[in-house]
Amino acid sequence: MSDSFNKWVACWGNATSISDRRVATYSKDITLRYPIKIVFSGSKLRFHFSNLTGTEPVTITKAYVAKAVNSCEIDESTNAKITFNGNVSVTIEPGTEILSDEITFSVTAGESVCVSMYFADFTQMNAGVRITGPLSKGYYAYGDFAEAGEMNPDLSRSFQWFYFLNTVDVLTEEKNHALICYGDSITAQCWPDYLAQRAWDEGYHDIAIVRRAASGTRILREYDCITYVSYGMKGEKRMHELDVAGADTVLIQHGINDIIHPVGEDVNRWRPWSDLPTAEDMANGFENIYIKSAKEKGLKVWGGTLLPIYGWRTYAPFRDEIRNGYNDWIRSTELLDGVVDFDRAVRDEKNPLVFAQGFDSGDHLHPSDRAYKAMAQAVPTELLK
Repeated sequence: MSDSFNKWVACWGNATSISDRRVATYSKDITLRYPIKIVFSGSKLRFHFSNLTGTEPVTITKAYVAKAVNSCEIDESTNAKITFNGNVSVTIEPGTEILSDEITFSVTAGESVCVSMYFADFTQMNAGVRITGPLSKGYYAYGDFAEAGEMNPDLSRSFQWFYFLNTVDVLTEEKNHALICYGDSITAQCWPDYLAQRAWDEGYHDIAIVRRAASGTRILREYDCITYVSYGMKGEKRMHELDVAGADTVLIQHGINDIIHPVGEDVNRWRPWSDLPTAEDMANGFENIYIKSAKEKGLKVWGGTLLPIYGWRTYAPFRDEIRNGYNDWIRSTELLDGVVDFDRAVRDEKNPLVFAQGFDSGDHLHPSDRAYKAMAQAVPTELLK
């Protein structure tokens, strides 16, 4: 069977963005542990680590992968060192990403592994992303527990920030492939996890869902201040996120932040009215940044429509006009290989300006958990085959 494992495919992944800039931005003597569901059988693993948005070198003292007993415990007997040019420790320079050595580690589709990293010295925690969903939970512990079966419960807790580790590849069968889900906070939340669960439950075991999403990001602009949480890079600076082993398609649901954030410098100095795009500006950005880059990488491109915003704190009718114009372009353009109409999946049938009953998280921008499940169900089976 191992002879048929000849293709590298990403089985898990997230974006790397600018993490929440708090008063305390450093950690020391800390272990990070991330459980990852493996959707393909394979014979080897390799790991991508990123300090893309860091401004200082980051040193991983040691890192291990092991079979998971549950979400935070491992089978110590299966521990395998993750190495870098044969070395256990590695320093990631600011603004760079690295790839580990290939390690022999047999995995079976459906099981989970844990990746554990220990950082002995002061470490700048600038390169990470916050994600949510049933498959997206990490753990940290004070002290060195990289090889430990269980992290001391008095010194550890769960969290949803994923630092440094951003992709895991498996050497697997030729038939397996990855779908990239690209976007902002809405994609950083639950629906890609629900899509991954749906694919598995419906028997589509040759596809991995790789999430590339960060809160607050826009197609055309970016913020460079510490006022906002995880407002990462603009579209043209994120196209490296599409470099995913074994991916053949990217599904892009992005652009709502371009519409809702400009409020004028008299209200917020970092959000001038000059940042407000037209629907045509957004369509041109989608075409010239996303479609162009994806096609150059050999990917099919699907577009996702933007969700209702009525009632959001900066809502105004002119913003909905932009959103509707952009959605009309997504639905009608011949440049895309397909469309997922997330807007129609979650909006109220009688009043399309708003979310359907029970589908609003409460802020009138982000969907509820039920709505995220509806978004996952709205993805055509064609994309999972």
